[in-house]
Amino acid sequence: MPTAANARPKMVAYSFKSYFAPQIEDMTKCQTVRADRARHALPGEMVQLYQGMRTRQCRRIVPDQECTANLPVQIKLSELLDELIATIIVNGIQLHRDEIEEFACKDGFHPDRLQLTHGGRRAKSARHNMGIFWQRHHPGIVDFTGRLIRWKPVG
Repeated sequence: MPTAANARPKMVAYSFKSYFAPQIEDMTKCQTVRADRARHALPGEMVQLYQGMRTRQCRRIVPDQECTANLPVQIKLSELLDELIATIIVNGIQLHRDEIEEFACKDGFHPDRLQLTHGGRRAKSARHNMGIFWQRHHPGIVDFTGRLIRWKPVG
């Protein structure tokens, strides 16, 4: 049975699309939104960030990072809005319009870093990029509930 002296710290690994890797490397993306699962990283635990996990092209993007937050998040989408993201609620607090844009930037959707198209039109904002991404990768889901995981470099 492991003791406190020889117990290995718990680690959780997350995989990302290749276009997020440069933003993780330069720390402009330091959070991820994930569906509920058996185990997510908890504050103080280490996270491993990979590109293409479970593929031959798998690579670790950065050295292990420290989880700083694990919060409930809810994202609602609406086709009635140009930007597609109707609301984001983090830890029970609904974000205002400017906060949604900031959230989307921190999540890797800044239009200077990622440019997605929807219906032949380029996204005008991080919020719109995020909405397009969510529609493509979570088809049919208009009310998502999951976890927001944030990290920072160790040390």
